[in-house]
Parts: sequence; C-alpha cells; structure tokens
Amino acid sequence: MSGEPLLEPVEMDRIREGIAAAVLGAPEGLAESLEHDPHGYLRLVDASRVGAEEASRLLREAVQGARAAGHSWDAVGRVLGVSRQAAQQRFAGKAAGGAGSSAPPAGGPDSPKRRTLGGLSAFNEMAALDEAGRDGWHVVGYGPFFHEVEASDHPWEHCRVTLPSLARHRRMESEGWIPVGAGWFPWRYYKRPLGPGG
Repeated sequence: MSGEPLLEPVEMDRIREGIAAAVLGAPEGLAESLEHDPHGYLRLVDASRVGAEEASRLLREAVQGARAAGHSWDAVGRVLGVSRQAAQQRFAGKAAGGAGSSAPPAGGPDSPKRRTLGGLSAFNEMAALDEAGRDGWHVVGYGPFFHEVEASDHPWEHCRVTLPSLARHRRMESEGWIPVGAGWFPWRYYKRPLGPGG
C-alpha cells in the first residue's frame, strides 16, 4: 500500500537534514570526535537511538492529533502507507494517559475538585479552556480528546503554542505563564491565574 505524501521532496529533505543535524549537534563535540575517537561512534548510536525514540513519539502524537482534528483511521493509514486496520492497531491504544496527564489527586475532603473536559479537538479545545478558565478551572493534564481541569477560587487564562524554543519558554514563564505537562506534539500548553474580575 503506497502512502499519500503531503510534503514536497524539498520539505522531506529539510526534515531529514534537521534530524541528522540534531543527532550530530546536540551531544557536545560528537561530530568532531568521529574523526579520531572510536567511542564517538557509540555516542552516535546512543544519540541516534534518542532521535529515533523522539521521532516515534512525535509520530504517535501527530497521529493522535490528526484523529483529534477529525481525521479517520483510513485517512491516517493512507498517509502512512498502511491499511486503516494497521494504523489503528499501531496507534489506537498508545495514548493512554497522555503526555500532559498528571496523577489524580488523593481522595479526601481537602483535595481539589477535578473534572474532565471530553470530546475536544484541536479546533475547540481552546474555547473550552477559555470558558472553564473564566469559571475558575485550570488545566492540570491532557491527552487526545480531553483536558483534565481543577477548580480554584479565581479565573485562569490558557494558551497553546507550537513547541516553543527555550528562549520563548523562558519569556513566557517570566510573564507568569505556567507550563502544563511536557507538551503534546505539536503543542505546549500554558496557564496563568488572573486577578479578581479577570
């Protein structure tokens, strides 16, 4: 079964070059060590393993994002070059818990109240979080099709950005934004409390 490439060949080449550059460039001195140090090749294997694991994680989250955006397993399978059933078998059960999920609070009378906003997609989740935030709820976890929110005594605002650079992340934190979880490719979620009256 052939896939449906949605990228131009030059775009695919840029992605491949970017991954190779990250694998060679992230570990300090790796590229230079390959000229003279046999141990450098073991570091290259380890860096490539990390790159492959990250690419695999990004693919899983991209598939869940496509599903959350309303695409069928058939459409996802066509892009991947596999059947609907193969795509579903490979990716359907792998998002349990989600990257942004947190452990549920301990039960008890003093525990914060939590609820799950379900049936969400990439197109309606921010509106749902805006409404919840105005009512004093803030996001504490997320995954495909849901956000877990916790009650508080003041309103919150939420934002979603494509995975930010370290400089942008630091700037957002300096502006009072609190990151939630590790991100859900391609998004990173932030929240910040608002004063009385929002």
